[in-house]
Amino acid sequence: MKKIGRLDRPDNNGSAQMFQNPILERLTRTHISIPISLWFVIGTVSFYFAVTNTDIPLGIGLGVLLLGILGFTLVEYLMHRYFYHMEPDSPIKDKVQYNVHGVHHDYPKDKDRLTMPPFISIAYAIIFYYAFTFLMGDYGLFFLPGFMIGYSAYLAVHYIVHAYQPPKNFFKYLWVNHAIHHYKDPDVAYGVSSPLWDFVFGTMPKKEKQ
Repeated sequence: MKKIGRLDRPDNNGSAQMFQNPILERLTRTHISIPISLWFVIGTVSFYFAVTNTDIPLGIGLGVLLLGILGFTLVEYLMHRYFYHMEPDSPIKDKVQYNVHGVHHDYPKDKDRLTMPPFISIAYAIIFYYAFTFLMGDYGLFFLPGFMIGYSAYLAVHYIVHAYQPPKNFFKYLWVNHAIHHYKDPDVAYGVSSPLWDFVFGTMPKKEKQ
């Protein structure tokens, strides 16, 4: 099991100070509504241009949009498993890994650090737009809104499972998986918004014997 975070008690309720500079420190904190609103606006604009400025039939476009949602769940899984949980086998990797994700494992209830800062989110959006339109042409304008929906769902689910008690319905499954990832075994349950790719790649938590 890889070490993730630096505290002996990963359920710490506090908040880490990442920078001495107060401006940089403030930039590491973001209310969850900001990136979700940003993704919604970007996705809506992209979908509008896809419908009004391309010859792609709406039915096909909606199919591509659904592929965008599925595509995000795969990116979410791969980023979480291989980037956020990279082996910190050098000082640079250790610092990057901790600042990007390890601090979240140390302070999982810090609501202001459950998402990337807005300036990083904007950079991601620009990269996604150019990458998707370069690879898919006009279809990328439909794929991007689906990807944004997936990203927004991930952010919302991740925030809710840390901020609220689990519900008494089948959505409790998401709370249980993420709690196992944080408090029992960080090498399983990489999917936050969906367990799909954990099933595919064999990283679902093992059921405990009764």
